[in-house]
Amino acid sequence: MAIVLGPNRYGKAEIRVVRVERDGVVHRIKDLNVSVSLSGAMDEVHLTGDNAAVLTTDTQKNTVFAFAKKYGIGEIEDFGLLLARHFVDSQPTIHHARVEIREYTWDRISGPHSFIRDGGEIRTALVRSDGSDGPESVVSGLTDLVLLNSTGSEFHGFAEDEYTTLAPTDDRILATAVTAWWRHRGTAASWGESYRAARAGLLAGFAETHSLSLQQTLYEMGRRVLDGQPGLCEVRMSMPNKHHFLVDLEPFGMDNDNEVYFAADRPYGLIEGSVLTDDAPPVPPHWH
Repeated sequence: MAIVLGPNRYGKAEIRVVRVERDGVVHRIKDLNVSVSLSGAMDEVHLTGDNAAVLTTDTQKNTVFAFAKKYGIGEIEDFGLLLARHFVDSQPTIHHARVEIREYTWDRISGPHSFIRDGGEIRTALVRSDGSDGPESVVSGLTDLVLLNSTGSEFHGFAEDEYTTLAPTDDRILATAVTAWWRHRGTAASWGESYRAARAGLLAGFAETHSLSLQQTLYEMGRRVLDGQPGLCEVRMSMPNKHHFLVDLEPFGMDNDNEVYFAADRPYGLIEGSVLTDDAPPVPPHWH
């Protein structure tokens, strides 16, 4: 009985690339998750470890970034065809290329560079009661409200020590996925109207704040929620910093003027805090 190599393929999975198209002050976002898989005359790499036929997965990743800069990103079908054809046409050992792309679309919040990601957040509610004659509380909220500013964010003047490598910046992408809870003063309200107003306050605080830190943005978002609703007394938020790093395109002879980014999913900064009115009633300790 002979043992033989069967069908096989290899590639780079989930390449997160973000392209900011800047038309003056008006920006457009193309946010993709690209997975490449190649197959062809690859027997020797499996059987003997000879890598001569292998186009490295790191090269595949770099090609996605370079093509995002060189050709831009229009329709994802066209971008996928461009990549797939390139891999097959440029390498004699590659006979088949499979490119899978997921596009995360963004809607404009307000102004030229503030966006909310399509897909929708999840509305939440937490009700506590010690019975009809005891204390009660209602906490409303949402989770997975994904927001992005393509400019209008800075981060500098931070503490540094011998392990600091982060460079200060006066222009960066600021993106986050908001989880927020807001505490009502009572247990009777127009809950739908209150939710819509709180959500609008979060969006306005994010879009209209020139941010020097995500902490500052968190406070402004909470302040907007409370300022517009006297029936609320506290907002708590958890906001991961969804880092976007500029891709170094110099090895390919290209400049990168804040256009092509790598969207990193981890590790991430996690900013949490609360904003409350000075007369907010305390929450019973066992209710936390």
